[in-house]
Amino acid sequence: MNFNSLRDAYREEVIRTRRAFHAAPELSGHEWNTAERIRAILTGAGIPWEPCGKELPGTLVTIDGVGAGKTILLRADIDALPIEEKNDVPYKSGTKGVMHACGHDCHISMLLTAVMIANSIRDEIPGTIKFIFQPAEEVALGALDMMADGVLDGVDGMFGMHVWSELPAGQVSLEAGGRMAATDQFEITITGKSGHAALPHKCVDATPCMAATIMDLQTVVSRQVNPVSPLVLTVGKVTSGTRWNVISGSAKIEGTVRSLDSESRDMAEESVKRIAANTAASYRCTAEVKYDRLCDNVYNDPEITAFGREAAKTILGPDALPNTPPTMGGEDFGFYCSKVKAAFALFGVGNAACNACYPQHSDHYTVDESTLVKGALLSVQTALNFLNANK
Repeated sequence: MNFNSLRDAYREEVIRTRRAFHAAPELSGHEWNTAERIRAILTGAGIPWEPCGKELPGTLVTIDGVGAGKTILLRADIDALPIEEKNDVPYKSGTKGVMHACGHDCHISMLLTAVMIANSIRDEIPGTIKFIFQPAEEVALGALDMMADGVLDGVDGMFGMHVWSELPAGQVSLEAGGRMAATDQFEITITGKSGHAALPHKCVDATPCMAATIMDLQTVVSRQVNPVSPLVLTVGKVTSGTRWNVISGSAKIEGTVRSLDSESRDMAEESVKRIAANTAASYRCTAEVKYDRLCDNVYNDPEITAFGREAAKTILGPDALPNTPPTMGGEDFGFYCSKVKAAFALFGVGNAACNACYPQHSDHYTVDESTLVKGALLSVQTALNFLNANK
């Protein structure tokens, strides 16, 4: 693969494509126009595609190389977030209250560019490269829907990337092992008995029970999990009461648990349920717990990771791989990791000089676009490294 010529040929195109998708974001599960635009670009380039997904508008591309060989799947997510954009740019979101604030517009443009590059070097591909444009990552439904429709059939390895504002442009985080957290969500509904504020002895107040439950939940991390195993338990929303002079008869606690290993994950779920029930009982209340495991943790297979690291050295240079700790953020790419050898990279796009200094999900989020073409090349080179090693 001629890195320099391909970089120069696609540098501006990947930026134009990113801006076009940035201006027309769609929420998770509603990416029908986004999918149609992706498919139109592929059709215009003479590249066959097929729909993928039982319920959602995924798009699958297959590039067959020369001779028999292994198959690797490259993936991009395509959904946006319910955020009103505050950037003043010509390609600002044209959809009120919706924004590509997590960089999925970059993922679309990088993977489309990777498809074009792979299609142009078919005679250098000793096997097959597949590409999936996946909806609904933000709600952890897209990967499962693609898998239900057989996207992993015949796939020997998988690679994905996420642009990452915390890393400087030109750097990539790609290490073996657990890299992103399993993401769980819980809701605790506490039921007591409401009544007049002047007659507490005739009521069962749900509010102090709620407060005690929140405090008791903090012991899951501080006293119940192995201190060398990362775990986050966050209460993000609480509701209780209807009026200043009415004792609350119900309350609700909503939160999330993030973990990197199955033992801690199991322990946290059991603890949340036990603490909710026992604390409620001590306050003469009852507690109902709804606990959902939204997505698995992202585990980077050592072999695929090694191919990606070598590709990063080739495309970005030998100093492009800083040692970075795992993040407790979640990604539904973890579902793929549980079924096939896979690796997931965090691709640096931070650069204060172009205002790319805001975190993911910020209403001012932006990226250093000049590095996006290298992200496309990194994906293709990783695929080539994998296929060449498995001829």
